[in-house]
Amino acid sequence: MPKEDSTIFASYQRDPSLFDEIYDAKGQIKDVYKTLFQLYGGHSIPDYMTLNEKARSSFFNQGITFQVYHDKQMQEKIFPFDLFPRIIDSKEWEVIEKGAIQRSRALNLFLWDIYHEKKILKQGVVPLELISSSENYLHQMIGVDPPGGIYNHISGTDVIKHNDGQYYVLEDNIRCPSGVSYVICNRTALKRALFGVFNHYETHTVTNYAENLLDLLESVKPHGVDVPNTVVITPGMYNSAFYEHSYLAKTMGVELVEGRDLFVENDFVYMRTIKGPQKVDIIYRRIDDQFLDPLEFRADSSLGVPGLFSAYKKGNVTLANAPGTGVADDKAVYTYMPEIIKYYLDETPILNNVHTYHCSRPKELAYVLDHIHELVIKPVDEAGGYGISIGNRLTKEEIETVKKQIKEHPRKYVAQPIMSLSVHPTYIDETSSFEQRHVDLRTFTILGKDRDFVLKGGLTRVALKKGNLIVNSSQGGGSKDTWVLK
Repeated sequence: MPKEDSTIFASYQRDPSLFDEIYDAKGQIKDVYKTLFQLYGGHSIPDYMTLNEKARSSFFNQGITFQVYHDKQMQEKIFPFDLFPRIIDSKEWEVIEKGAIQRSRALNLFLWDIYHEKKILKQGVVPLELISSSENYLHQMIGVDPPGGIYNHISGTDVIKHNDGQYYVLEDNIRCPSGVSYVICNRTALKRALFGVFNHYETHTVTNYAENLLDLLESVKPHGVDVPNTVVITPGMYNSAFYEHSYLAKTMGVELVEGRDLFVENDFVYMRTIKGPQKVDIIYRRIDDQFLDPLEFRADSSLGVPGLFSAYKKGNVTLANAPGTGVADDKAVYTYMPEIIKYYLDETPILNNVHTYHCSRPKELAYVLDHIHELVIKPVDEAGGYGISIGNRLTKEEIETVKKQIKEHPRKYVAQPIMSLSVHPTYIDETSSFEQRHVDLRTFTILGKDRDFVLKGGLTRVALKKGNLIVNSSQGGGSKDTWVLK
């Protein structure tokens, strides 16, 4: 190990075959991490365990939890947090930010097109069958003009760093991307436990997200509204991301509501209050499309608001994100992102796509079936890491099961090479030491009428199990504070 090592990092084992973000090609600690390495290295293991527990208590006291569903049971967990932050310098961040905005703008134009003139489909750039067969394409949205022309007000772009040192996008999330509250709470917890480390670095703030979110949502208020009234609608306290819903409502200074708190009259939306009905103009929704309005979608939904979609179609309320955006974060549509960016923006993608095989194409299906052992298989419409199969971890029997599933529903699956996500020193409770763990980054982009905003930090997610490549919290992952340097 380099001579900069000290007690707390003494047992850290670096696998040179993996891209370790704090080391350069010669195995030396990168300049940007040297001060941080020394500051953390000044703590003994017992000291660090105490600090780690302090951070954990901070999360517990703030109620920062998430729900995990398995075997028809629900379990509430404290979100795992690692005290050793990830640093991204200003030049690298500039690339990530520009790439995230580029993708968000292109996807917004794509959504407008496929619900209006359908030029990209008529010209064969994206196959018509791909869109028409998507479960998330809402025929009810055809011809509907969302206020301000924005569909994907909030986008979550999942980015990884590969062994070649380049950034790649794993997927785009534009239905209800979650996790931004953890970005802010990670920063708060780290400052409480180790405030002194911030004196040595100039990092961008992450606590300005809520004010930017509210400002940009209000920029796409319905026509004729001067001072809009905004609410956050949640499925309720048993939803996996309820903490985030309540946190964002509180930090934006708006009401958190459930469907039963709202009603529609004469195609306008109102909130029930102790002072009587109050008109609602903007709804940041954390409810899936099919549950929004029982008169238009699922008749058995008790989560939505009867008549809400009618009010939306008439332009009397803004829904963020717009219904029907899920068709664009379909992992099969992801395979066409370079073409989509070129078609609408006439630009080359700033961030690379991971090469992706879509199993609805016969030649690609044949390749996938023959090479499952070296591929990651993903359902096109799942989130949270559910349904993913990593080929080199499967038994022969499991491979045959996956093959059968793909052949029965080829439209439902895509496959990608097994990418080597970069690794980062992470404190592991079981060994009371730092070990390499794979990480990714979820960026958060907000589109408004006249400006865009990318949170300078994002959520670094960590696969806490050794060798695991799935970083989602629902699959046992945790997170780190992400420092973007000024």
